Parts: sequence; structure tokens; C-alpha cells
Amino acid sequence: MRAGLIVALWAVAAILIVSLVVLPISLQAHLVAGLTVVACMIIIKFFRAQGIWRQIALALGTAIVLRYVFWRTTSTIPPITELANFIPGFLLYLAEMYSVMMLFLSLFVVSSPMPSRKAPQIDPHNLPTVDVFVPSYNESAELLATTLAAAKALTYPDDKLTVWLLDDGGTDEKCSSQNAIAAQQARERRAELQALCAALDVRYLTRARNLHAKAGNLNNGLEHSTGDLVAVFDADHAPARNFLAETVGYFTADKNLFLVQTPHFFINPDPLERNLGTFQTMPSENEMFYGVIQRGLDKWDASFFCGSAAVLRREALQETNGFSGVSITEDCETALELHSRGWKSAYVDKPLIAGLQPDSFASFIGQRSRWAQGMMQILRYKFPPFKRGLKLSQRLCYMSSSMFWLFPFSRFCFLVSPLCYLFFSLEIFTASGGEFFAYTFTYMMVNFMMQNYLYGRYRWPWISDLYEYVQTIYLLPAVLSVIANPSKPTFKVTSKNETMDESRVSELGTPYFIIFGILLLGVVATGVRVWAEPYKADLTLVTGAWNILNLVIAGCALGVVSERATRRQSHRVRVERPCRFVMGDEIIDAVLRDVSVGGARLHVPPSVEPSLKKGASGTLEFQPFANLPIQHLPVEIRKVGMDDDGLLLGCRFMIEKAEHRKMIADLVFANADQWSEFQKNRHYDIGVLRGTLWFFMVAFYQTGRGLSYFLGLQRIGRSSPPAPSVAAAVK
Repeated sequence: MRAGLIVALWAVAAILIVSLVVLPISLQAHLVAGLTVVACMIIIKFFRAQGIWRQIALALGTAIVLRYVFWRTTSTIPPITELANFIPGFLLYLAEMYSVMMLFLSLFVVSSPMPSRKAPQIDPHNLPTVDVFVPSYNESAELLATTLAAAKALTYPDDKLTVWLLDDGGTDEKCSSQNAIAAQQARERRAELQALCAALDVRYLTRARNLHAKAGNLNNGLEHSTGDLVAVFDADHAPARNFLAETVGYFTADKNLFLVQTPHFFINPDPLERNLGTFQTMPSENEMFYGVIQRGLDKWDASFFCGSAAVLRREALQETNGFSGVSITEDCETALELHSRGWKSAYVDKPLIAGLQPDSFASFIGQRSRWAQGMMQILRYKFPPFKRGLKLSQRLCYMSSSMFWLFPFSRFCFLVSPLCYLFFSLEIFTASGGEFFAYTFTYMMVNFMMQNYLYGRYRWPWISDLYEYVQTIYLLPAVLSVIANPSKPTFKVTSKNETMDESRVSELGTPYFIIFGILLLGVVATGVRVWAEPYKADLTLVTGAWNILNLVIAGCALGVVSERATRRQSHRVRVERPCRFVMGDEIIDAVLRDVSVGGARLHVPPSVEPSLKKGASGTLEFQPFANLPIQHLPVEIRKVGMDDDGLLLGCRFMIEKAEHRKMIADLVFANADQWSEFQKNRHYDIGVLRGTLWFFMVAFYQTGRGLSYFLGLQRIGRSSPPAPSVAAAVK
């Protein structure tokens, strides 16, 4: 009875929405209706109404979106007899319909995401064995030492835990390369990492040949290990001590579970955050995915493996002969295969690792190109909508995840469409300026409100547009190439821990300045057309406004590709931890204020005489979270300063043995709560209006900064090679 009533209510609601969509009303009535819906959504948002009220707000927004789609489909496409207008007009229409489709898929996925889970209790007498895999290709020993030391410190019985370094940079194939220098470097790397693993009590494993990239490396690890579960951490992803305590219990509670995925938390800003200076205040790009989308996917049992910070069941992997390696995104492909076989996944909404993002814009684009091409390979080879074994909800979820990477096509159409009219008088939109404004304005307002409802605390207005624009220039040809030849892409490791010795324009930056110049000419063309054709002024002004929006985004992108110099070798994390500084017979009580894998800053009370000098050596003592054999680190004072509260000491760690690396890992990475706290401080809803004003101010400033770099105030160059000391934490 109740189910039938619910179906009837949904049917009535659908009929009402369809009636509203196709109802013939005047332009003024549509504008009033659209603004009324926006007002209702604002009121509901203001009172923070959830549950049914949230669904009502999204349904009202959906009605306006559908009305816009109906208008665009029936009234605005140029006649097919006018090919010069029809072709670009129809391409723009397809781009808009793609955006609407992705909006509706997003509504399905995240309109009511899974709430945060509480980890099931673990039976200490019936614990599964766990193999920890740290795959590596070209990462430095310093970086690997930090991750391996953190993995060894995981809270889990020693006889149930085995940590493996899977080295693909020292394979037999590389060690016997025809290139004598490359072969020598591979042999030296193998010897260095074998010694590191022996010191840290970690198993070293390599293989004969570098087949199937990361997937092949992981499968080689599976062949040589026996653990019931497999935890995977990228070389730069150091886990907190409680990682297994927060994840293993799900596998004992559900025997059909193949995956527990956790968020990727990054301790350094990506190039956009670093160059715009938003890392401390604005939610990171990946937080929308890990904070909302993965929880939405989890509701439909479609959260997928993200390559690291995850635990998988060996029994499930054996069904698919290990990790899938057809595409270069082996993580999502593996999850797709296992979901289609009836296995389940779970997502834990708590950052339990800290990793590194690409520092340079070029590395960022290289990483995103690999993701986009890998997802296109999955679309070509697996085609999730028709994948046998998936439930309908899972098909829609994988469709959303993979088709998202087609955004370069729609973004390119939105960029060039207004120029088609301003430069070439192509009428790709058969509507008056008033109609264009009334329908498009209400559609955009509702779209912004719906995005704010879905992602408000995790994504600020216009930021998605900026990220998509800066990627489109290079992802569009990358996606086209994989569509034409899906077997062409190869796996490339993303560069990490780069440093910028000088401020400069990225080596990939030139196209962005060219596009900015073209859009600027579009502004000039707008003024000329208004003066020459005043009878078309309404349409010209609306189209010109569209071009100006593109110009604002393009101007902000100039700041993104203008790389700021970063001379700090290691990223710091703020802490508040008591310690003692020992120098000879003198023992000084102090407080750790921030730490990194390279050093720490100490605050010494004002009662202490400032007799400490730069270059002096001493020992830092503190109480570690783990039960370590030693509790002190040798340090050298590199900087001495003062503030109102006392003396500040900048110290560098003097690493002499493996136990010191374990101490550093404990100091920097052991406590996962610091990552959650850092994210919470950035998770606030700035609102559509305030967010728009903020973005426009940032864009204005970054346009000027980017142009100053380009006009010779800074030199175009390449980033310097990775520094010897490896980074890892937050400031």
C-alpha cells in the first residue's frame, strides 16, 4: 500500500513537472517563474532545510532546467538548410545537452549521499593477514623511506602485517638496458632500495620486465604474497597509524566486500591553489570528489578504487586474475570488473593518508591527461552503461564517472560559440536578445543554486569552470587521440616534489595568453557591432556578455599558468606537541609548532636565555604515538628568531639511521585527526553571490599578474629537478 502511494506521488509529480515544462507562457512569465524558483531555493537554503525540502528545491530547479532544454530543442536550433549556422549551432546544442545530462547524473549520484560510517569493531583474535604494497617507479629513496616507515608503524599485529616495496625502477630489464648509464642507475637504485628495506624491515620485490605498468607491478606483488587483504599506498602516500583500524573491520563484517577506499588528502597545493594562493582558505579540487561524489557513489554501491589509500580482498582480485591492466587507469577498471561480478565496495569518509600533488602546471596536465585517457579507454573497451552484471544504479554511476572526462568538448564549444557571432555573424542561436537573456539567465541561476546545494561546502562558484578551462586546452587533443586509437596511451608516472627556483610562465602557458588575446578582440568586436548594427544591439550585448564571462575565466587562468617560485624543500604541517631540546647538559622544554620530513620549528619560552646559535647541534626528544625503541632525533639549528612569546628555532633533522625515519614518520603522519581538522577549517559555504564576487576579484588580480609575467618581468623556463630532501606535510 505504502509503496503504491509513493509511486503514485512520484507519477503525479512527474506529470506536473512535464506540464510546467511544455506549458506555453510568455517570456515575462517565464522570467518571473524562474526568478521565483531561484528565490524559493535561496529561502530553503537559508534555513538549511534538509530531507524532503532539499529534494523539493532540487526538483524545482530541475523543472527550470527542463524548460530551458525544451526551449532550446524546439525554438533555437538554426535550420538545417543554413549549414554555416546549423553546424556550429548544433554542436553548441550538443554541448549544452551533455552538460544537462551530467547535471542530472550528478543529481542521481549525490542528491542524498551516504552519511559518514563508523568503523566496525575488529575481533583481535580473528584478524585477517594484510600485505601492504608500496609500488614505485622513479621515486627517490628519501620519499620512499617516509612512506615505508609510516606503513611499518601501522597499528596492527606484526605477525599479521607485511610491508612490501614493489620496485619497478630496478627491474632486470632496466638493469640490463642497452643504455649503459640507465642500466648503471637502475642497479644503483636497486641496491640503495634493498638496503633501505633491510634497515626498515620491509620486503623488497622487483620483477623481470616492466609489463602493464602499475597494474603489472601490483600483480607481481600478489604472486609473491599471501595476505588475506592487500593495502595499496602510492610512493608519496604516507598512512596514519590507524589506517587499518579504520578499514579492516568492514571486511570481517561483509564477506562480499572487495574494496574499502579512503580519501586522498594532499599536504601541498596543486598548481592552481599554489599560484592563486587559495590552499589555506578554499576547499581543494579533489575534496568535491572525496567529500561528496564518492559518498554518493557509495550509496549505490559504486564507489571505486582510486589507486591508493585503499584495502582490497585478495579472494576478489583472484577472480579477475589480479588488477586489470587494459586501460591506464587500472584502479577504476578493476573496480568496474569486480562490481560487475557481484562484489561490493565501501567508502570511508575520513582522510587516513597524506600525499603529494603535482607541483608544476605541466605535471598537473600530464596527470589529468592520463586520467582522461584512461577513462576514455574504459568507455571504449568496457562501456559501463551496457556492462553485464552491473545494476542499473551502478551503470549510471560509472557512466557519470567516465563521461565526465568528455568535458573538454563542451568547454571548447562554450568558449568559441560567442566568437562565431561576434567575428563571423553566424547566427548559431535563433532567438532574440530578450529570449536569450530570459531563458539563459534563469537557467544559469538555477544551475548555480543546484550546484551549491550539492557541493556548497566543497566547491565554490566558478572554480569548476576554471579547472575545466585550464585542462581543456591540452585534454581535448588527448581525448581525441584516445578515441581515435584507444590502445595508444601509455602509463606515465606523475612527477612529484618538484621545486620552482624562480617565478616564471609555465612551458605550457603560451596558448592561454593567445586565447586571452582572442577573447579580448571579441570585446572590441562587441563594441564595433553595437555601433555598426544598433538594431541588433540586444543580441550583440548578450553575446558579448557571454564572451566577457569567458574572458574573466581565461584571465584567471593566466595566473594559474604563471608559476610562483617555491624555495621551501619540504611542506610543513602545523602541530602543537610538547618536546625537549637537549644540547649537551642543557635540557630546554619547548613546543613543536610545525614539522616536515626535513625539519621542525620549535617555540622556546621567553624565560630561556637566547644563547642558542645557528649551526649548533642538539637532540629533539618527544613522546611518539608508536612504541619506538628510541625517542630522540639529532637536529641542527638552522635559524634563530624571536616573536612576542619567546624564541623560535628552525631545526633540520640529521638522519643517521632507520629509527630516525620512523620517528619522523610518527611526528608528521601518525595522527590522522590533523588532516580532518585542516579540511574542516576550509569547508564552509561561501554562497553563490559572495563566491562570484570573490572569484571576479581574484580573476582581475590574476589577469594582471599573469600579464606581468608574460610581458618580461619573469622568465619562461622549466622547473628544477626534485630536491634531495623529500616533502610531506601541510602548513
